[in-house]
Amino acid sequence: MNRQKRNGTLACLMLAVLLLFLTACSGGGAGSQNGAGTQPQGQQDQQGQGQQAGGKKYKIATVVKLTGVAWFDRMNEGIKKFGEDTGHETFMQGPQKADAALQVQIIEDLIAQKVDAITVVPFSAEALEPVLKKAREKGIVVITHEADGFQNTDFNIEAFDNLDYGAFLMDNLAKAMGEQGEYMTTVGSLTTKSHMQWEEGAYKRQQEKYPNMKAVARKLETNDDQKTASEKFRETLKAYPNLKGFQGASGNDAAGAALAVEEMGLQGKVSVVGTSVPSVSKQYLESGAMSMIGFWDPADAGYVMNRLAVMVLDGKKDEIKEGADLGVKGYEHIKVVDGKYLFGSAWVGVGKDNMNEYNF
Repeated sequence: MNRQKRNGTLACLMLAVLLLFLTACSGGGAGSQNGAGTQPQGQQDQQGQGQQAGGKKYKIATVVKLTGVAWFDRMNEGIKKFGEDTGHETFMQGPQKADAALQVQIIEDLIAQKVDAITVVPFSAEALEPVLKKAREKGIVVITHEADGFQNTDFNIEAFDNLDYGAFLMDNLAKAMGEQGEYMTTVGSLTTKSHMQWEEGAYKRQQEKYPNMKAVARKLETNDDQKTASEKFRETLKAYPNLKGFQGASGNDAAGAALAVEEMGLQGKVSVVGTSVPSVSKQYLESGAMSMIGFWDPADAGYVMNRLAVMVLDGKKDEIKEGADLGVKGYEHIKVVDGKYLFGSAWVGVGKDNMNEYNF
């Protein structure tokens, strides 16, 4: 009986070895070798096709200074377009008023949601440094805009060199003022680095090139609010009745000053320039209350921020280098400083003559 058991066991072992050999010869182990495991063949094919078509799909949030204003409404168009073009989940969030603490709260919520990337336009770079450091420590990719010098970011992308843009605005203000007279400048916040650099670039250009102009009030804060900008203009005009010029950094500053110019009947007496978009400033350009506006297309900025986020997520950081083409107008040949500060050449100057070329 023991001999029969031994013979039976040996026969079973031989049969098992034979079956294993036949299975290997027929290619039955290929599923384990290619990583498909026990997935049905149809699912394997769909998965492979999806990866070839667009790779992994990411969830990317863009946090802006505030919502409900034309500038960031336009940026949202670019963010949505990127999602449509690529299949990634892209969306925009922001507070209803420009407030760094509210931005921090939104980013904390996004960290909890475990998004793949956060792109952000900070109201206060200093206030957002800690929370974005936290995001990066959690493995979330961070891309910033209008935050040159920001530390806790994978890349900061600017439409242009900020000092050069400020000089460009000053050249236009000087032209409108006949290169002489008193002027004032405003910023959304003293902690908004891009605004401060635009103002500094403008002031430096004035000092070097337009000695007959004089800044009587500089860097007045408006909190990115048109009404506040209008009030700051009125207050400064009251203190300096010979005021001849205004330069605003926030997207609402020049419109606020132009509104006051219209209401006070100062067209032709005070020149207004600043960053804005045609949809906000067209009426003031037409009336002569505003001389010109400068801007970059915020839709393109939103699009390129999301593209950078995907490049980092896909492990293509090394492709983001001097002279790289990011595939967006104005960002075809980027400048790179210190490895992660990127600059395009995407500014636009608009006056009464060409404002109808832009539909935002």
